[in-house]
Order: sequence, then structure tokens, then C-alpha cells
Amino acid sequence: MEPKKVLVITYYWPPAGGPGVQRWLKFVKYLPDFGVQPIVYIPENPTYPIVDENLVNEVSDKAVILKQKIFEPYQLASFLSKNKTKKMNSGIIPNQKKQSFLDKVLLWIRGNLFIPDARFFWVKPSVAYLEKYIAEHNIDTIVTSGPPHSLHLIGLELKQRLNVKWFADFRDPWTTIGYHKSLRLSGYAAKKHKKMESVVLNTADTIIVTSKTTKTEFEALTSKPISVITNGFDVEKVERQTLDSKFSLAHIGSFLSARNPKLLWESLVELIAEIPDFKSHLEIKLIGAVSQEVLETISQFGLNEYVKNLGYVSHEEAIAHQRKSQVLLLIEIDSEETKSIIPGKLFEYMVSNRPIIAIGPNGSDFAEIISNTNTGVFFDYSEKVKLKKLILDFYNQFLEGKLQSHAIGLQQYSRKNLTKELVQLLTS
Repeated sequence: MEPKKVLVITYYWPPAGGPGVQRWLKFVKYLPDFGVQPIVYIPENPTYPIVDENLVNEVSDKAVILKQKIFEPYQLASFLSKNKTKKMNSGIIPNQKKQSFLDKVLLWIRGNLFIPDARFFWVKPSVAYLEKYIAEHNIDTIVTSGPPHSLHLIGLELKQRLNVKWFADFRDPWTTIGYHKSLRLSGYAAKKHKKMESVVLNTADTIIVTSKTTKTEFEALTSKPISVITNGFDVEKVERQTLDSKFSLAHIGSFLSARNPKLLWESLVELIAEIPDFKSHLEIKLIGAVSQEVLETISQFGLNEYVKNLGYVSHEEAIAHQRKSQVLLLIEIDSEETKSIIPGKLFEYMVSNRPIIAIGPNGSDFAEIISNTNTGVFFDYSEKVKLKKLILDFYNQFLEGKLQSHAIGLQQYSRKNLTKELVQLLTS
């Protein structure tokens, strides 16, 4: 029996690094195990803010890869300021009070001239190329993955022209995502974003989201079926790691300005003052892009001497650090809009056998996952006293050589099981 062909339209693909690439890289890896032939359509010359060449080796040799050139304004904008453009491209937006004139100009251009995002120039040539390819290869099912949400406009056009079955996969929300308010949108631009979002949500055959809160938000905008398929963890071949000799608190991934947890810095400063030898053991590991505001705050709290700032490392190295750090930090922005965000690294954290300290808005979707799997403890931004107490508890367990996680029920979040769920959806 010939496998079912599914066309996946995605922007992030190896050698792109960071969390955006992992979801469909792993789905594509396991789709052939369930009788599905993945055909992946990607840009030929993308502007990736993070590159990880090691991920190229993880691309399934059973996948058909299609590439077409893309024009990206980020390539031109980098002439103005390569550093600022790269940060904006990776989602690091300066605090509103600290934005320079150039920051404000770039943000205004990004929000008002490039709707829904700077990749919208790829829509028209992609539709022309894929319309022909789909007809020639008898493909009846397509998936678009956003952000960038302009890729859903490719799905929209193909649906309208060919009446293929279209699944719109939202790794993050559209108009309610945390940084959307920072884009200095005009009234016209804000309405256009909303209208595009509504048309996509009401034209796709099925919407796929990564969290319950996003599902609830979208249910108010469409009557189309919405399925929650979270991100997950894969079986990683990583050498057994020796635990850090220090009491290391590791944050892995982008540390955005708005994710600046002052209750954590205050707790550490107080423990340094109150607990003998705490300072001789403490290490704060920052792995990934860190905003200047976060570094300045750490400095203001007098914690610089405890910081080990490693910058961006490969996914393989990040996994190794997850398994040898004493405690893993998961921090989300304290806002209503971020309750739906379930960071992809959470699932890798959960299988690392290291306890998680999570900080985010009250009612966060990921708080429930951490609680149900017994992989760590969640705090909202008002719970400094409880947070400080837990850090001390973890420190005492560290001194006794007994600090570890006691996870339960993780298998439901394996990439292979999640792909099985996806296939049931795609073939129903």
C-alpha cells in the first residue's frame, strides 16, 4: 500500500537552531513509521537568527525536501544594524523605556509594513510553485506551521484554489503572542492582523495548537475543530553526564527582557547573606541568547561573580547541560497573554532527571504539566517567600547528594507518541 503523502510547509528547518525547528523536525522523523510520506517545503535562503549545523544530521532520509528562494527584508534591515535586526528576528525586543530611535523605527516597520510578518513576500511564489507540485503529485493534505504566520496564508491560498485538506499548526498564538503589543501597530495594522487571523482560523479544516489556553482563545474565534498536540521530548543519545560540582541553576534558551525574574535574584541575594557557604557553591548558568536588561539586573543585584554566561550552544550541548546542571530554570513573562505558552524545552527538561524551578503567570498551562509529572515546582511572580524556601530545600538536598527529580507519566509526551496522535488526526 502506497504511503499517504502530506505536504508540510514550514520556515524553520535545519540548519536553523532554537526551539522553532524541533516540532516538525521530530514529527517528520516519525511520520514514516505510521505510513505517512512527509514532503517538506522550506525556504532555500532563509535568515535564521540561530544556526545549529548538527541538526542537519537529524533530518529523516525518508523525507522529500522542496526548496524555493525567499526575499526577506531582514536581509536589507541588517545593513542598518545587524545586531538589532538579529535580536528582533529571534524575538528579543528591548524594554519599551530603553528603546532607541532605531529600535522604534524597526519595530514600527516590522509591525505596520510587514503584515503578518517579514516573510510575507514568500507567499505568492510559494503558492505558484506548490499549486503545480500538489496537482502533479496527487497530494490531498497540507500542513502549515507558524510562526511565521505568513505561512498560513500559503495554506489559505492553496485551500481556496485546490480544496486540499488543510491543517494550520500554531506553535504560538498570533495576535495574542507576548511581543505583539510591542510592534507599535497602527489601528489599521492591528485590524489587518485580526482579519487575517480570523480568515485562517475559519478556512482551515482543522487547527492544531500546543496548549489548552490557545485552544480556548481560538474557540472564541472559530467553530472549526481544534486539537491540542503539545511539543515533547525525543530519545537523545547523550553520554552520561557528571553533575556540576557547584549548586548550578541553569536557564537554557532565550532569556528575554520581559522574563526578568527579580523575585529569583532577590531570593539568591538573601540566601547568600543568610546561609553560610551558599555563595561558595552557587552558580547561575545562562545558556542561549540573554537580553541586556537581564544582564544589567543581575549586575545590579551584585550577582555577576556567580554567573557563567555560555551564550548559544548546539542542541546537543544544551541537552548535556540539562542533564548535568543541579536545577533547571523555566521562566515565562508575567502576563495574561503568556499563560498559553508551553516552552518546548520544558519536555526536554522533564526527562533530564533534574528538578525544575518554573516561574510564570498564575494559571499557566505549563504549571499543570509540571505538577502532573512531578518534575518540579511552579511559582507565580508573587510567591517569593515560597520560591526562596524551595531553593534552600534544593540546596540542602544538593549538600546531601540527594537532589534529583522523581518524574511520573512522561511517555505521553514522547515525540513518537505525539506523532501517532498527529497521524490519527491527519488521516481521520
